[in-house]
Amino acid sequence: MIDYIKGKIELKTDETIVVDAGAFGYAVHTSLNTLAHVGNAGDEVKLYTYLHIREDAILLYGFMTTEERALFKMLLSVSGVGPKVAMAVLSVTTPATFGMAVVTDDFATLSKAQGVGKKTAQRIILELKDKVSKIRKETFAQPETYTDNLGQVNLVEAVNALIVLGYTKSESVQAVNSVVDECETLEDLIKQSLKKLTAALL
Repeated sequence: MIDYIKGKIELKTDETIVVDAGAFGYAVHTSLNTLAHVGNAGDEVKLYTYLHIREDAILLYGFMTTEERALFKMLLSVSGVGPKVAMAVLSVTTPATFGMAVVTDDFATLSKAQGVGKKTAQRIILELKDKVSKIRKETFAQPETYTDNLGQVNLVEAVNALIVLGYTKSESVQAVNSVVDECETLEDLIKQSLKKLTAALL
């Protein structure tokens, strides 16, 4: 089993990071949250990994923290939830906000994930509530490894707003990540990110 991968970022796409580790370039599938925090091409990165094997493909998934990976595995235990849906959930929540959503029956938060409707959100909460309640104090209540002035949820909302305006996910993530430390509100974050993207076109 590959527990983690460490190396230089060779390439970032909308859904994957290519990590140059030794003589090999590993394509690692990540969540939007991870994409926003791993840096850019040329930067060093360490990702905790999960290897998913199916009949037609072998896929490597990467996570910034072991808590995020644990949540991914937990989501895979839910009936009808595969890696794609699990990653979508990780793109709109952190371990802390996911744990809170489950224990408070917050279907709306989970339904923000692409491909997750109300029924799927209800099934996730129903099947994971007992597990999350038992370990939340030890795992999900811990401080986040990556933080920003606005909070993780607002950062994701800013990225989603830029995508709606026609920018790609990778462009949006890079723009938001470059100005987030300078902003104090979600509105300001979106405005400054737009300025960054517009300036890049000039």
